[in-house]
Amino acid sequence: MNNKILVVEDEKDTLFILNKLLTKNDYMVITATNGQEALEHLDGETPDVIIADWTMPVMDGLELCNIVKKDEKFKLIYFIILTARASLKDRVTGLDVGADDFLVKPVQNQELLARIRSGIRIHNLQNELKGIEHNKALVEMACTIGHKINNPLSSLMMAIRNIEDELQSLNAKSLDDDFKVISQSIERIKALATDLAHLKNPELVEYTKDSKMIKLN
Repeated sequence: MNNKILVVEDEKDTLFILNKLLTKNDYMVITATNGQEALEHLDGETPDVIIADWTMPVMDGLELCNIVKKDEKFKLIYFIILTARASLKDRVTGLDVGADDFLVKPVQNQELLARIRSGIRIHNLQNELKGIEHNKALVEMACTIGHKINNPLSSLMMAIRNIEDELQSLNAKSLDDDFKVISQSIERIKALATDLAHLKNPELVEYTKDSKMIKLN
């Protein structure tokens, strides 16, 4: 699948040239003419890279960057600021709000493409690391739950056996079916605790339309 790039630029000629250049290089391009319009696109799209002009009406690139980087859903998007401002102070200002890279206008095509390739590599690596951390957290949570279930489960099993022994002496045959259901339920809980405690490669599967659950063997 082609990488997706959101280009935010109020100058029509520049926007046209960037769109043509990126499309020619097999990128999927989304365009916006100001930061507010870009945010509307983000409601339905999650690009790998955002290229935004610093100076724009309605909402400039710096304000857009600040909003994007504060949002947990979008903060890993690689954000490139296009600007005619070349001073160190301006670059520091941009970095402080979370910009990942700067390009000074007029932009050289090959440099822009190189920065985009670099940004996509960083974006992909960050997502991989996020996935690893997420899986690690799932494993730790599952193991914790598995071990926490085991202790009260063991006590429950001992108590049930003691009750069975007491009732056998009273010949309470009418409770046999109930104890069968209890035993089966205990075995299911034991299997669940074992699966959770030994979970290694967590996989999420759809449970309902709005939720997922860990797939167990």
